[in-house]
Amino acid sequence: MQKELLKVPRATLDIYKYSENDQTIYEFDATECTPPEPMVNTIVVLQLLKHENDCLIVNYFHEPTPLFERIKSKFTYITQELENGDIRVTFQKKG
Repeated sequence: MQKELLKVPRATLDIYKYSENDQTIYEFDATECTPPEPMVNTIVVLQLLKHENDCLIVNYFHEPTPLFERIKSKFTYITQELENGDIRVTFQKKG
């Protein structure tokens, strides 16, 4: 799997794109950021999801509850607590 570093307008973090099992995956790490940077970057990158099987994976230092309220009509998400206490969220566009 080869990760491609993207230049995404209005994104302030390193955004990566790769393919796995016919799925396009975007990914970034927001664990070192302070609000509102994680939410802003997430909203910017969510606009890149064009198909139901595309997804965005983000690592946060806490669960981004205000973000969930803002995007729930257009995107689904699954949260996972990592061993170090960070939260990984996988977002997908609703069909």
